[in-house]
Amino acid sequence: MDIFATALPALNEAFSLILQPQQIAYLATGVLLGLSVGVFPGLGGIAGLSLVLPFIFGMDPVSGLALMVGLVAVIPTSDTFASVLMGIPGSSASQATVLDGFPLSKKGQAARALAAAFVSSLFGGLFGAVVLTFFILMARPLILAFGLPELLMLTILGFSMVGVLAGRSLLKGLVAAGLGMAIGAIGEAPAQGSPRMDFGFWYLQDGLQLVIIGLGIFAIPEIISLLRQNRAIAEGARLGAGWMDGIRDWWRNIFLSIRCATIGVIVGVVPGLGGSVVDWIAYGHTVQTSKNKENFGKGDIRGVIGPESSNNAKEGGGLVPTLLFGIPGSGSMAVFIGGMILLGYEAGPQMIRNDLPITYTVVWSLALANVFGAGLCIFLSGGIAKLTTIRFPLLVPFLFMMISFAAFQSRQTLWDLGALVAIGLLGIFMRRFEWPRPAFLIGFVLADQAEVYTYQATQIAMTRFRRGFGEGLEYIFSPTVIVLLVITVVSIWLGTRQKPGGDQEADRIRPGANRMAPVAFAGLVTAFMAVMFVVTAQLSVLIDKVFPMVVSGFAFIGGLILLLQMWRAPESGILFADGESRGEDSIAPHGLWGTLVWFVGLLVLTALFGFVIALALFFVIFLRLRERLSWTRIAIMTGGGIGVLLVMAGALNRDFPPGLLQALVELPWPFAGR
Repeated sequence: MDIFATALPALNEAFSLILQPQQIAYLATGVLLGLSVGVFPGLGGIAGLSLVLPFIFGMDPVSGLALMVGLVAVIPTSDTFASVLMGIPGSSASQATVLDGFPLSKKGQAARALAAAFVSSLFGGLFGAVVLTFFILMARPLILAFGLPELLMLTILGFSMVGVLAGRSLLKGLVAAGLGMAIGAIGEAPAQGSPRMDFGFWYLQDGLQLVIIGLGIFAIPEIISLLRQNRAIAEGARLGAGWMDGIRDWWRNIFLSIRCATIGVIVGVVPGLGGSVVDWIAYGHTVQTSKNKENFGKGDIRGVIGPESSNNAKEGGGLVPTLLFGIPGSGSMAVFIGGMILLGYEAGPQMIRNDLPITYTVVWSLALANVFGAGLCIFLSGGIAKLTTIRFPLLVPFLFMMISFAAFQSRQTLWDLGALVAIGLLGIFMRRFEWPRPAFLIGFVLADQAEVYTYQATQIAMTRFRRGFGEGLEYIFSPTVIVLLVITVVSIWLGTRQKPGGDQEADRIRPGANRMAPVAFAGLVTAFMAVMFVVTAQLSVLIDKVFPMVVSGFAFIGGLILLLQMWRAPESGILFADGESRGEDSIAPHGLWGTLVWFVGLLVLTALFGFVIALALFFVIFLRLRERLSWTRIAIMTGGGIGVLLVMAGALNRDFPPGLLQALVELPWPFAGR
């Protein structure tokens, strides 16, 4: 009763502040900015909030908070456009949505998938706000219950999703996850800073960024595949009324949405996890609790509803540690705290104690922003989904522009584009030979925190064991750890029992197909693991080499077992899946390497002339030689694309690296780096 007595007056005051016309206007402005930023892959909340921070200094505090909350609330909603329509993960929070959302677009059901996603996001956002309203006053004990063993156990729970996402070969899934973890361990070790697998190359010293991995593993393979087929994403689709079907789909799966929203809130509460893992856990839960699993990965609407319900609810959960302790639950929440400081507020216990109405203003601004954002996206989804009926090659220059711009946000160097091409090539071969890319991505995302939590938890546990065996056991096996361990074991059990066939590339096998290409790729992956084991074993600092050695060692053994199975298996077995032998790529009118040359050509032009000039040349050459468009249409499309690029670069204060020839000539911005 004391909680309600404290919360209700604060809620009344918060609503009186939020519902002022001025605050509604600022909230709507933030929503529109968030939608504009979110549709571009790889930008996300950090870039959007960084854009508005210079403008909020000196603003009315409630108005400034409304602007920031409106922006950050709808990015997990709007980034669904790229994930569903193009197969490009809009951000880390929408990667799982690609698995079923993009196949639905290929079937001509893009509007249905978008509408289901937006309604799920709306529900998740409102659910998170309601839970947060009554939870924020009693959240302290729960947050304090999550120490290092609990965080490590949550990370292991994330890894348990590999079994669900492994497709038709669990062994391939495990090796793919090991490959992702190994690549995630490249760069300076988090404990003592030893260089690992960077070969003295400065670009690899800080490791590869998630935006590069996500775009390379998912976006590049799908773009290259659709470009080879020379058609629209969805042929002859009727998209006009599909949004009503999506709403009905969500209502039929309301209990799934509730469960996944709950997962989103709980994971969002834990600092440091957030969007990197919540959609995968929600997707895994969706698959595990479904009776019919055969359509997952091939266009099951439940595979859209589950992750989308969780990622917006996660934003509400992420505000708990942010507002309660001043601990950012994600990168965007860190920028959000900086904005609050500019407005004169300091997140933490004193804010809950002294400014509870302002705290609830943030919470319910988040809810209202979700209503505005999701409603606007649902209204637009039918029209925007018609992008899938445009012949895909006409979209390719714009997609290359967007993903290259997103990749440049990593280091703002030419090597960003080179890394994107290299990871994209890996993604193409993983797609071709039916290696589960989601399992790889899970491994990469969780590698760093798995190593950090393991090291820190081990150090503290050893100290506790020196004091007494019972104290050490109590630290490691707390009630929260035991509950998470049980959930993880159940998750692994369900994942290994699921029927094969839940993968997008399930029809890529032809009896008697050439077995050399799949074997060669498996051999290269195994060889990489062997190299990593040998190189990291030579490090002088023990704690910096244990994790990559264990990961690469187990993945190497898994690779050897896989090669042994391939040696013994018949050529018609699932281990020899090859998209070039059967499936949509096998009948594509354009070859793989001839198509990939276009993207590599953009890299070469960028190295010579710089990105802006190279992109203009790429537009002209591609649209003229490949698509045979008139010079008038080429000029319009090139001018529009370059104009959008320069507006984004100017708004976000981004430079592009100059090319070799361009560096010899003094050119004004935007054609040269400042």
